[in-house]
Amino acid sequence: MSARPSKRALVTGGAMGLGKALSANLAAQGWQVTIIDRDATKIVEKDQLHSIKCDLSDPVAVDRLIEELINQDPFDSVIHNAAVSATGRFETIPVQKYHQLMQLNVTTPMIISSRLAAAGRLNRGAHLVFLSSLSHFTGYPGAAVYSASKDAIAVYAKSIRKPFAKIGVTVSCVFPGPMKTQQAERHSPTNADAEKRMQPETAAALILKSVFANRKTILPGANAKAFAALGKVMPIVTDFAMRKIIYEKLDKDVY
Repeated sequence: MSARPSKRALVTGGAMGLGKALSANLAAQGWQVTIIDRDATKIVEKDQLHSIKCDLSDPVAVDRLIEELINQDPFDSVIHNAAVSATGRFETIPVQKYHQLMQLNVTTPMIISSRLAAAGRLNRGAHLVFLSSLSHFTGYPGAAVYSASKDAIAVYAKSIRKPFAKIGVTVSCVFPGPMKTQQAERHSPTNADAEKRMQPETAAALILKSVFANRKTILPGANAKAFAALGKVMPIVTDFAMRKIIYEKLDKDVY
């Protein structure tokens, strides 16, 4: 009897942070993982980890990437993790940066998902996973366009669940809170306390456990669940907290 082939996963933004942790976790479980990142030099390729260099904010590069993916075997899991942020006073951040942010955070994952589905490159029983943000429940003063992009991808994920269910694909959306990553550090106010942030490896384990349990809405960790609940029932309180914790402490524009 021939050995059962390994399941195949696609993870965007897998060179660092949460994407790296998700990729490593899947590989440890025996998955073949294809990582998409613009900085593929940071990815150590192994038997089960392979990388493709691509700037996901470049529409032309994304079109080439999709053609390459369509010519590969189908995927059993696609995790749209790649994202960029822009923090500071929104009126001082160049408009072009917002175009790049929306392209990478919203347009690219939507196009990749639809093209893979249309080409039959999502196996029946596959999981399609989108990374939103806890800001979906609270707002994010100081990162308005980032927050808008994460709201958009959350609504998209919700909207395609039934159509994708007809082809046997489960759609999940993840709403993580602050994590201990370089990106979070870069966009946080100077001297912000990073010790309370979740380790990406912990978040990755919680996320994948929920994904494979076919959960549609995923809030990794008790703190994320509590803050999301508070945002729903007491939005004025959470808005005030976010302004005090983040917006009023911002001392630089980062994009």
